[in-house]
Amino acid sequence: MFTTPTEAFWTYMKVAMIAGLFVAMPVVLWNVWAFVAPGLHKHERKYAAPFVIVGSLLFLAGGAFSLLVIVPYASNFLVSFGKDQGLEPMISVASYTDFVLKFTLAFGLVFEMPVVITLLSMIGVVTPKFLSKNRKYAILINFIIAAVLTPTPDIINQSLMAGPLCILYELGIIAARIFGRRTPRSPAEPEPAAAAPPGDGGGAA
Repeated sequence: MFTTPTEAFWTYMKVAMIAGLFVAMPVVLWNVWAFVAPGLHKHERKYAAPFVIVGSLLFLAGGAFSLLVIVPYASNFLVSFGKDQGLEPMISVASYTDFVLKFTLAFGLVFEMPVVITLLSMIGVVTPKFLSKNRKYAILINFIIAAVLTPTPDIINQSLMAGPLCILYELGIIAARIFGRRTPRSPAEPEPAAAAPPGDGGGAA
């Protein structure tokens, strides 16, 4: 159902734009890498291809997770809730498409968490130790995000959303340990003087 003459046309345009963003994600990530690369060490710049490939796959995985898991659960709950109140759903194509696209785009971006954490660790903004130390706060934030984005009030759907976020955070910590910038070493102390060989320490004859 559509309620205005232009609604169907603009709905197709919105879907095309979001689909184009998913297709163009490798190009977007490549430009992000090109912006960050000058601040990296020479040996760190070789990770450009893995960064683009993994980032693109995670973005697609987030969108697929939204379409296959979150959107069906959320739609069923919201429609059932309205029917329980004695209301008849009359959802326009534009409103439903906006609902789906917002979740798809949001999850695509959220699934970039390991890539973002790795990139921040490579430029020295965060460290694996810092991430591990603040894990409990990250879990709390993930559940808050899940509670805000999930329209259902039950803990099952919130956990269904927060669970992947916590897993992605842990993957980010592992990646930060592998690819993150090492802590600079402190200046080395002066080496002690070499001991004199036996027999050479006698006084002058």
